[in-house]
Amino acid sequence: MEDITRSPLYSPDLAPIPAEKRTWTKWNLAALWVGMAVCIPTYLLASYMMRAGLSWQAALTIIGLANLVITLPMVLNGHPGVKYGIPFPVQGRAAFGTTGVHVPSLVRAIVACGWFGVQTWIGGLAVYSIWNAATGQVGEVDLSMGKFIAFGVFWLINIWFIWKGTESIRWLEDWSAPILILIGIVLIGWGAKSAGGFANALEQGKQLQRPSAVIQQRADMDHDLVLTPIVDKNGRPKATRYSSNSLSHGKHLSVFHPITSTSMRIPIGRSDSDVVYFTNDEGALSSAVPVAASTGESKAVGIWNYMLWFTAMVGFWATMSISISDITRYAKSQRDQLAGQFIGLPGTMLFYSFVGIFVTSAAVVAFDDVLIAEDAPWDPVSLVGKFESPAVVIFAQLALLIATLSTNIAANVIAPANAFSNLFPKKISFRVGGVIAGLVGIVICPWWLMNEISGILIFVSGLLGPVLGILLCDYFIVRKRTLSIVDLYTVDGPHAGVNSAAIVALVSGVLVALVGYWVKPLEFLYTLSWFSGTGVAFAVYWVLMRERVLREG
Repeated sequence: MEDITRSPLYSPDLAPIPAEKRTWTKWNLAALWVGMAVCIPTYLLASYMMRAGLSWQAALTIIGLANLVITLPMVLNGHPGVKYGIPFPVQGRAAFGTTGVHVPSLVRAIVACGWFGVQTWIGGLAVYSIWNAATGQVGEVDLSMGKFIAFGVFWLINIWFIWKGTESIRWLEDWSAPILILIGIVLIGWGAKSAGGFANALEQGKQLQRPSAVIQQRADMDHDLVLTPIVDKNGRPKATRYSSNSLSHGKHLSVFHPITSTSMRIPIGRSDSDVVYFTNDEGALSSAVPVAASTGESKAVGIWNYMLWFTAMVGFWATMSISISDITRYAKSQRDQLAGQFIGLPGTMLFYSFVGIFVTSAAVVAFDDVLIAEDAPWDPVSLVGKFESPAVVIFAQLALLIATLSTNIAANVIAPANAFSNLFPKKISFRVGGVIAGLVGIVICPWWLMNEISGILIFVSGLLGPVLGILLCDYFIVRKRTLSIVDLYTVDGPHAGVNSAAIVALVSGVLVALVGYWVKPLEFLYTLSWFSGTGVAFAVYWVLMRERVLREG
């Protein structure tokens, strides 16, 4: 084989890893996925589906099936990483060209940098909470110097692992995986004890599927305000009084009325009540509950809604499926990467989504101040906030810190570090690329724009499916799983410049999704963007490359 080390496209960090140095076993890869999958979004996944009317059984089934489905292309796209020991930016040179690959790799990198900033801010809040619990101080709600210091501390912890390299990342994931699994088991144990048993805790989940205040129209065209507060283990409403602006006719909120049943129906003469508040005898006050309109029937969840949620769950790891070779290049064998990913990804997602469901269902009856379903502590931060013991708060925040760190390093650092390194291989190393990713995470100012940035990142992530379709078509159909390593590092070789076929296929896949975003009758194309974009890009690339191969052959 020709010497590729002199090529400007070569660097030690982007070089093929020799077979003898690919030492990650299936358990290392499984541990990596445990570390990545245990995060706040995983904990929250099922809650969104349950609030949309799905049962917890249906939510878990969709999560399990979706993650089995996404693991398949994850394993397929990880194949060249194992076979040749190359990262995603080098793998992508075959399909997109040595210059064209910067388009998908940098978009992937920017998405990861954005999530790095968001996750680092969340981790910093955990550090801040630990400090306050240990010192007995009361944390500030608004931005403060303490929060920025905590953010800086957690940022430096992330940078330390980046600077130590991929072996330190493997060490972090290997150690964090069993700790995170144990924490999940502890949370389930707490939930079962607090709710009076395992089955009883799950039974409480039904209370999370119904709104606490709805307006229903009667046969006489008048309206009823139907109130359904949370009931305790003995079947009694935890809220004892309510206040509705439509009933108090503009009076002060202090006008509360007694709650006399678990599903209370109050006749009202209008259908435009805004909000309802609940309280109990101890003075706990619920959040303002917007009154929902209802026909009186339960939410209907059709097959289309199931498909929408299934697509959303598949797209959860869409970006990782693109750059998975960044990780599988360290695997000992194809069998290890296949087993490691199937062991680590679907099972962990299913387990921690169940932990979120179970613990939140138990919290419904465990905490006296949870009066309505809307106030259930679905996210771990809200849950931790309900404990008074400093020791419990510190333990819980440490768990959150470990989960956030392990997710951030593996999912949001490796890909951008390699992408930035690929821009200038001779000048930017993996370490420097990782630091650049960390700096971009600061520049986006997640403390100000966290919600807005998250929405943008989800939008962009949904448009990256076409990249996966192109990579799979190129490797398995066009090149028959055979790549020339020398050509991938040659400036003026067959992969030089930009492969127009890949760019056209990428644009086609993205446009299909955007047409659904802009044209309401075709909205399903955007809603199912991962499938539609991936499929269209795969087909377009195959047609264009087939003609080129026939023409050049």
